[in-house]
Amino acid sequence: MANKIPRVPVREQDPARRATNFEEVCFGYNLDEATLEASRCLNCKNPRCVAACPVGVRIPEFIAALHRGDPAGAAAVIARDSSLPSVCGRVCPQETQCEGACILGIKGEPVAIGKLERFVGDWKLAHSSAAAEPVARNGRRVAVIGSGPAGLACASDLAKMGYGVKIFEALHKVGGVLVYGIPEFRLPKETIVAREIDEVRRLGVEIETDVIVGRTVTIDSLLDEEGYDAVFIGSGAGLPRFMGIPGENLNGVVSANEFLTRANLMRAYDEESDTPIYVGRSVVVVGGGNVAMDAVRTARRLGAEATIVYRRGEAELPARAEEVHHAKEEGIRFRMLTNPVEVLGTDDGWVRGVRCVEMELGEPDASGRRSPVVKAGSEFEIGCDVVIMALGTSPNPLLAATTAGLETDRRGCITADAAGVTSREGVFAGGDAVTGAATVILAMGAGRTAAKAIDEYVRRKFAE
Repeated sequence: MANKIPRVPVREQDPARRATNFEEVCFGYNLDEATLEASRCLNCKNPRCVAACPVGVRIPEFIAALHRGDPAGAAAVIARDSSLPSVCGRVCPQETQCEGACILGIKGEPVAIGKLERFVGDWKLAHSSAAAEPVARNGRRVAVIGSGPAGLACASDLAKMGYGVKIFEALHKVGGVLVYGIPEFRLPKETIVAREIDEVRRLGVEIETDVIVGRTVTIDSLLDEEGYDAVFIGSGAGLPRFMGIPGENLNGVVSANEFLTRANLMRAYDEESDTPIYVGRSVVVVGGGNVAMDAVRTARRLGAEATIVYRRGEAELPARAEEVHHAKEEGIRFRMLTNPVEVLGTDDGWVRGVRCVEMELGEPDASGRRSPVVKAGSEFEIGCDVVIMALGTSPNPLLAATTAGLETDRRGCITADAAGVTSREGVFAGGDAVTGAATVILAMGAGRTAAKAIDEYVRRKFAE
């Protein structure tokens, strides 16, 4: 029976070697491996995996095509619902979504849906499989703010509906968090991200970089002066948070956002880069999410001894299990149940270490996780040259401050309903700009949902 076939393992770089380079960790499946893994799928009549996918990829259909030896057909199935299969196959938390819902995972290992999606996406890029051609335009225009996963997903779906779509990106490169936040060793920029974005362009989507909405143009001007019928905000959450402890203004304390932007977007790891990055001999990263794992593994590759400091236990780490596993293989140190209370400095203003306290887990908090409490008399120090704060991010307040009638919540996130409808007529929002920092696939799902709501809004508006 298909469910008796063991899950096909994925080939990876040797940990000792990969800890010294920025080449991709996982090699992915070849055709034979992908076909064998595809044979494990039970092709359920009521596929729980589809319901668990934020963008609704028809998973059994694309896997069945792959099992038949038809990767082009599999690519066509995925393309109905996702414009970024190579990206999603690499960075989505499949273990808590599609694979977490797989029936085979109840008593064994789920189908490797993410690795199969990655294979299909990469096959499509390698074989120049034809993308969907631009459809006839309906005469209506939509502006999309931000070229990250939410903006790209929204723009793709709208273009397929016939809208003229233009994306406005603040940075000089397209891709949002895909290019500035996720390291090269997890998500190659030129061979994967740039080429999948080219597929979005082939749908007829225009993209303009170096445009700061709120300064270069405003949402009000896009709607009232430039003739756009609706605006989608997918600008993400790039404003870093800090702890508010003594010593955070010392030289050598940086946010994970800045650190990763320098490393990824500005290629600071490259000796020929014009944007250097300092790690010293030892780096402490505060936090336990995927961004913390990306930062600490990047610091390790830049030559530093690297340590994660997290105030809860390992069972509570919010990062993907795969990323934690890879980090441990690469020699990352983990100090669990530990919380910094002060960054220690030298006489000339540089970091020399972190004063920490040990924690214990108490009663569950509002999120359902047990709250950490300080263990009395447990202070100790960790020596380091750099401290990276990976504590989450919030949206840049510029958009709300420059848009009439656009409401935000107490965290600074744009207020929007489940369909992405905001308080300002004609303005929709989704992804991290609404929820705060989350995952690529959730942002894509929000972008797709908003695209449907925009279409309904424009149709209704012009039917009146």
